[in-house]
Amino acid sequence: MTTPSDRPGDPWSRAEGAGPPGPPATPGPAASPGPPSGRPRRGRPVALVAGALVATLVAGGVGGVVGYQAASSNGGGSTSVLSAPSGSNEAPAAPAPPGSVEQVADTVLPSVVQFQGPSGEGSGVVISADGLILTNAHVLQAGQPAQQSPLGPAPGQQSQQGLTAVFQNGVEAPVQVVGTAPSADLAVVRAQGVSGLTPATLGDSSQLDVGQEVVAVGSPLGLSGTVTSGIVSALQRPVATGGAQSGQATVLDAIQTDAAINPGNSGGALVDMQGRVVGITSAIASLGQSSGGPSGSIGLGFAIPINQAQRIGNEIINQGYATRAVLGVGVTDGPDGAVLQQIAPGGPAAAAGLQQGDVVTRVNDRLIQDADSLVAAIRSQNPGETVTLTVVSPGGQPRQVPVTLGSERAD
Repeated sequence: MTTPSDRPGDPWSRAEGAGPPGPPATPGPAASPGPPSGRPRRGRPVALVAGALVATLVAGGVGGVVGYQAASSNGGGSTSVLSAPSGSNEAPAAPAPPGSVEQVADTVLPSVVQFQGPSGEGSGVVISADGLILTNAHVLQAGQPAQQSPLGPAPGQQSQQGLTAVFQNGVEAPVQVVGTAPSADLAVVRAQGVSGLTPATLGDSSQLDVGQEVVAVGSPLGLSGTVTSGIVSALQRPVATGGAQSGQATVLDAIQTDAAINPGNSGGALVDMQGRVVGITSAIASLGQSSGGPSGSIGLGFAIPINQAQRIGNEIINQGYATRAVLGVGVTDGPDGAVLQQIAPGGPAAAAGLQQGDVVTRVNDRLIQDADSLVAAIRSQNPGETVTLTVVSPGGQPRQVPVTLGSERAD
């Protein structure tokens, strides 16, 4: 299987020895399944349910900044300035040990930018020296004037995005949208008039393990260059969020982490301890508003696996849009898996002989618990790939059915 990074002129950098990107995808065209799900028995998908945990996109809104209060004294007391004793001979700081958070921060910070716009802020990951930046599609909403429709500009108004990229050295540049994949919540933009940037090095998200240390880098609450650390808490976690555009739900087959992620982190980097980007930070779980819970990090953050983000980003760069895999079914939850409610005529499922009422219990070796699990599994594949479904027909025995997934635009 070839990957986008095998192409000549590929703007993405990948760590030496890292494996090929893992596939991404989405289910069916007509009557597409809903949100995705996680690995065997890792819990129900995080969904937008009032009074429960909700998945919240983490682009920062206007006013979502930290206020600082200067400590001052109006009394007669004196103010002293702390200074080093004269003549002190301080030894130069020792280099950060390999694999430390400090070293990871030194490596990654030059490759993560802050986005500022009239409606909010977010983060992005530099993927080419001449200004290509990967981010979340919902971050682009920060560039829209407050009075503009959330559906976006009229056709042809690509320059409507009033976003400015702010780099770690303080340089600012306007950005132009290269393309978006709203259903995957990914976008590529280009910072104008810049060169000599430091592209991030990409890792292989398929090699992550639960418990592995990771670092999140971004601009939470407008605080650029913020570094937090934690672990991979879960893999293949299904997360349903509000759509990046319109009210359409976006479903992530996410990496879950307890590294602190807050509004403004959207589009930033989740990296391993070698400084390789393994995910694009995108959402957090928070307690429903009715519970009066916190609106920031509660230790449940989610990132899009970089293998999926890289494939989609390359498609956007090369052809202006991205594609996603489809199964061609409508599904609902069943007691033992995902029940096929509808089969799209001429679609991949129909071609494989699947029938209404069939229950999918596995995709390859991945357990399917419900409709969300099936969506997640399909969205983790590449269009055109063949997967093996474990299917149970009413009154029948489990059987394995190979299905070649279709393709549609990830709009």
